[in-house]
Amino acid sequence: MNSSNKPSAQHEQRPAGRDATAANQAQALRQQAEARFRDKAARTPLDPDLETLSPEATRQMLHELRVHQIELEMQNEELQESQAALDRARVRYFDLYDLAPVGYCTVGEDGLILQSNLTFAGLLGVARGALIGQPFSRTILKEDQDIYYLLRKQLFEGSETQSCELRILKEFGTQFWAHLTATIAQHDGAQVLRIVLSDISGRKRLEEAQVTREAFKLTILNSLAAEIAVVNPDGVIMEVNDSWRRFSMENGLEPGKPVPHTHVGANYLSVCESNEGPAASEMLSACNGIKAVLDGSLPCFTMEYACHSPTQQRWFMMNVLPLGSARRSGAVIAHTDITEYKRLEQMLHDRNVELERTRSVAEKANLAKSDFLASMSHELRTPLHAILGFAQLIEAGSPEPTPGQKRSIDQILKAGWHLLELINEILDLSVIESGKLSLLLEPVSLAEVLAECELMIEPQAQKCGIRVDIGKLEHRLLCQRGAIAAEAGSDQPAFQRGQVQQGRWRGYRGMHAEAAGFDRISIRDTGPGLAPEQLPLLFDAFNRLGQEAKAEEGTGIGLVVSKRLVELMGGEIGAESTLGEGSVFWIELKGTTAPGDSPR
Repeated sequence: MNSSNKPSAQHEQRPAGRDATAANQAQALRQQAEARFRDKAARTPLDPDLETLSPEATRQMLHELRVHQIELEMQNEELQESQAALDRARVRYFDLYDLAPVGYCTVGEDGLILQSNLTFAGLLGVARGALIGQPFSRTILKEDQDIYYLLRKQLFEGSETQSCELRILKEFGTQFWAHLTATIAQHDGAQVLRIVLSDISGRKRLEEAQVTREAFKLTILNSLAAEIAVVNPDGVIMEVNDSWRRFSMENGLEPGKPVPHTHVGANYLSVCESNEGPAASEMLSACNGIKAVLDGSLPCFTMEYACHSPTQQRWFMMNVLPLGSARRSGAVIAHTDITEYKRLEQMLHDRNVELERTRSVAEKANLAKSDFLASMSHELRTPLHAILGFAQLIEAGSPEPTPGQKRSIDQILKAGWHLLELINEILDLSVIESGKLSLLLEPVSLAEVLAECELMIEPQAQKCGIRVDIGKLEHRLLCQRGAIAAEAGSDQPAFQRGQVQQGRWRGYRGMHAEAAGFDRISIRDTGPGLAPEQLPLLFDAFNRLGQEAKAEEGTGIGLVVSKRLVELMGGEIGAESTLGEGSVFWIELKGTTAPGDSPR
């Protein structure tokens, strides 16, 4: 039966181009089929009619066998394709289930874990096999287990899907926040829970940080005395502080009720725009300012406005600042009570007006006094010159005065010259204070000025037993030489006279003048010095610092005149002193470098 061998040969040839695994499977299947056929043929004899079949019938039968064989091969190929699809589905199942970014597990009605994916095991930090058969509740923090039991109860009572957030324990006692979603499903005829678990610890940390920031921000807002509201870009109030709430309650139209439209959710711009009271224009200005900050046309806005109550006059200041980008985040509006500031400002204004009025009166009185002293000084000098002149004539007359008359004449002359000196000092001061003195500043040689001063004070210094030591100084100063002497008609400036009198306090001491730098002249003496509390009073008029009862003459005007003169020449004057060691008086004037130079 060569024809019967052909199908077998053909069947042997067809698997040659297939996958080796599929060929091996087909060969094994054929061997099993042949073995089963032999076994069946041994138990059941062949049909005797097969021996008498005609060639045509044999060919028909062979054809049927070949078709059936092809059908079987096609079924085998379908089975192989189904197996491959099943393998691919298994791989996808592994990717989607075991390697999913969230944890999956199945929990039976008894609460035991039936199945879990690798992600679920990884979240808990244990091997997947160790979870099977363990109670799911053991993975939940004790404080949060009631949340899980309530969710489970609701599911078995008919709820479709339930979600919650709770804390899950890991292997070594650490924990993390998880979001749990559960549904009911059927498995082997029983109800089970399908649980999806995801780690939300990062989100929880962000939420806690946000809560902390909000609490911190609110604490800062509530600690401020100003009434503060935060509005969004549309002007709707998003947040207010305690001061705002307190002010709203205290100023409500009805007792116990806040001011309308000042609560969270109200539109602050609408309130400002709709105001029709006496402050409508101010409210409209405030509204326009807030809008300008919100739309970014102004970096900030500030205005003062009155908000009087029936019991008191009140003033407030509004400050509007953008909150980040005002167009996206809104703005902060702060109202600060400046009533006390305005009251103090008004008091200061009234006080300044009163002081200005007092100063004007004092200046007029001072000018009147200076005019009076200037005129009286001239009037007093006229008879005084006559007294001094007649006393000198009597002293030089013939016959000569007797010794007793000579002592009287000396007393008259001494008192007269002293009185003339006092009148000159008063005249110096009055001329300066009256503003009638004008100085023409010019470069002056310091050495020449000091030489002139030395000639003027040398006789007085010798009479008082004081040695004067003036160094060689080549500096040039910008000042007016002898301005006061010319104005007062005196033979020496008051500054020079005052220094000799000061140096005469303690016998033979001496005085030294020197220049420090270009501008300062220092005059040092070795007198008794001054106490620290006396220095601030040194340049007060008519203050002799306790020397009124001493033998030294003076009125306490010389240093005052010197100070005014130095200041008129654009300089400064001061003193330093050590009690028991002496004093240093100094003046600072603008200096020049060479004759004819312009002032520095």
